[in-house]
Amino acid sequence: MKALIVIDYTNDFVADNGVLSCGEPGQAIDGRLAELMALFIDTEDYIVLAADKHEQDDRYHPERLLFPPHNLTGTSGRELYGEFGQFVNRLDQNQQSFYYWMDKTRYSAFAGTDLELKLRERGITELHLTGVCTDICVLHTAVDAYNKGFDIVVHKDAVASFDETGHEWALNHFANTLGAQVVEKWVAVK
Repeated sequence: MKALIVIDYTNDFVADNGVLSCGEPGQAIDGRLAELMALFIDTEDYIVLAADKHEQDDRYHPERLLFPPHNLTGTSGRELYGEFGQFVNRLDQNQQSFYYWMDKTRYSAFAGTDLELKLRERGITELHLTGVCTDICVLHTAVDAYNKGFDIVVHKDAVASFDETGHEWALNHFANTLGAQVVEKWVAVK
């Protein structure tokens, strides 16, 4: 069994006016993310929408020293971006059963969440990672997935970063250090 994990594809990380936007590189993967989600719905595989969640004036969160406040609860910055967000919003009640919206408060989608439990109870062994930023939250999720024994597939045409050097380094790290498959134009097989 496999699962698609879409990481941090929100307005604050992708939109032109996002607090920590990766801009054009993130916007360029918008349609591909919608395509991949449709493929995973068609094959009835599991989908996780992992979105960063922060509280205003949280003085204990370590990111407060690194980044301005972002993906704050109750703001439009936390909403899914673009065509992908519209696609998710148009899903009917039956299709919504294929995805799980998951709040995360750290770079990795595994840190402090029930993600591993949700995956294990469904017998999922292969994780397809997408979203932003390749060299931050996607990378940290991949490292945790590797350490937990999951097979990893990273969709090169569905990850992006504001830092092209970091993006390329992370793609190499996925393949050469984590043993991930780095794929482009992947098509699901039922």
